Amino acid sequence: MRCLKVPFRETLKPFQPLKGYFIQNRVALTMGLLSLLLVDFLQLLIPLIIKRAIDLLTVQSAVEIKTLLLKQALTIVGLALIIALFRYIWRHLLLGHSRKVEQKLRNRLYQHLQTLSLSFFQRTRTGDLMARAINDINAVRMASGMGLVALVDGAVLGMAAIGFMVSINLKLTLISLIPAPVVVILTRKLTRRMSGGFEAVQKKFADLTEQIREIFAGIRVIKAYGGQGWEYENVETQSEGYVAENMTLARTLAVFFPVMTLFTNTGLAIVILLGGRYAILGSITPGDFVAFISYLNLLTWPMMAMGWVTNLFQRGSAAMRRINRILAEAPEIQDPQPPEALSRDVKGEMPPLREASIAVRGLSFRYPDQESYALKDICFTISSGKTVALVGGVGSGKSTLLRTLPRILDVPLHTVWVGGQDIRKVPLRWLRQQMGVVTQEVFLFSDTIRNNVVFGREGISEASLQQALYVADVLQEVQALEKGMDTMLGERGVSLSGGQRQRLTIARALVADPPVLILDDALSMVDTRTEARILGRILGLPGERTTWIVSHRVATIRRADWILVLHEGRLVEGGEHHKLIRAGGQYAALYEKQLLEEESQTEA
Repeated sequence: MRCLKVPFRETLKPFQPLKGYFIQNRVALTMGLLSLLLVDFLQLLIPLIIKRAIDLLTVQSAVEIKTLLLKQALTIVGLALIIALFRYIWRHLLLGHSRKVEQKLRNRLYQHLQTLSLSFFQRTRTGDLMARAINDINAVRMASGMGLVALVDGAVLGMAAIGFMVSINLKLTLISLIPAPVVVILTRKLTRRMSGGFEAVQKKFADLTEQIREIFAGIRVIKAYGGQGWEYENVETQSEGYVAENMTLARTLAVFFPVMTLFTNTGLAIVILLGGRYAILGSITPGDFVAFISYLNLLTWPMMAMGWVTNLFQRGSAAMRRINRILAEAPEIQDPQPPEALSRDVKGEMPPLREASIAVRGLSFRYPDQESYALKDICFTISSGKTVALVGGVGSGKSTLLRTLPRILDVPLHTVWVGGQDIRKVPLRWLRQQMGVVTQEVFLFSDTIRNNVVFGREGISEASLQQALYVADVLQEVQALEKGMDTMLGERGVSLSGGQRQRLTIARALVADPPVLILDDALSMVDTRTEARILGRILGLPGERTTWIVSHRVATIRRADWILVLHEGRLVEGGEHHKLIRAGGQYAALYEKQLLEEESQTEA
């Protein structure tokens, strides 16, 4: 793998979105950095105390030395206690700051992801998003916490240590720093390679995460077909790729840190060789010699910190670039600017639709990267309170049409009206609050039955909840459970049958009493009698509710007030059941076909 080379000066640019978080935490950051600097200053005083103690050994009597050394020892203990206190303060404040950055960035990423359109999630793997929300954000946290600490601490302590070394002997300092230019050159070369290496590792981690996520999600299929060995090989291949990328990066890191160690040890060897001679000749005192070595040892941490800082910032920068790509994604479907003025109640909330008529005029829609239209020149008007059945073969555009009503799929301006409002001119949140949607995909969360049905909506009474479960014909089954509506469901509601899961999603759509109800093949997992019972209860609910139904059962279709027939994205027929049968067109043919299929299934 050939690593992309990124100049170190470019490393900090991806962190620009974090600027606001640093400003918000500026008080804690300032106090933490001041505590860190105070710790560094006190650490620099300890070699001076040791220098004084050693010099006293050469000039004072035994009695005086004992008293003076005790004084120096107590001073060091006092400094150690103060250092411990302020080290606790800076760790609490600065590392706490990094946790706050982590929290705010994760919340921002999740909030932004919720605004993105379905097309983004269709082209982006779930495992990749999980890797960015967990592994990448953790790398950013390390860079904004320990990376910041090591950068400031290393820079201040390093420069101050060099300053004290110069004050002892300038010539010895310059000689001990001879290896520094070599270290700088090697650092520039290696850090450019590390940046690209970190990003390649993160990408491979995302691939591995997605592979394992798919296996856990499809474990029942794997077991049913005995495909454990095949899937094991797939994971093994992904793991080998991840390890290979990490080993490529490790080879770079394996060179980096030894270079830092070599520098400090080489400098120490020079000091012992020349500094000892200076002490013997009287150019510096023995105390100066020991203090110089102490400062050179203090310089070891800044040199190591240089490598650690580079490691943390390169890793964090690579992670932040991946996060920024998500944050740069703009939702294809957005609120109008400005939204159409709608009357509001005394609380400032927009009221629900007074009437739920649906009008479509010249609607055409084509999915990205598709040449043919999923919908072509669709026109119709449905009065409020009607029940509409959508009929057509597979791929005729039924689900696509229903997804345009709540703007899950976007439509051109002046093509779809709900309750007399152009859906492109009203706020998305308000529009979707007017609709209860049950899709073909049955999805429940790992939460209680109550929370799955209420779904975070406020103002839902216990009576409304029970009424929704009753209409969906699942109330008795829920009450029979040990904890009733507070029963926890497994992942995706796996502890329930398919029919129970589907009926709970119907209750979820009904509980807020929406003016528009969309049932996209929402009764396919229940038997005919249960479907008839549920549909009868739905149609018997009070209020002017417009209900849309997609079904392949004859009895359900016949109960609709109006039937729309789609074929290859075009509306070919529309009208009442008996009139469409008499017309003998495409609906009549589809109806006869479905009738024969139901009769054959009954006989079987």
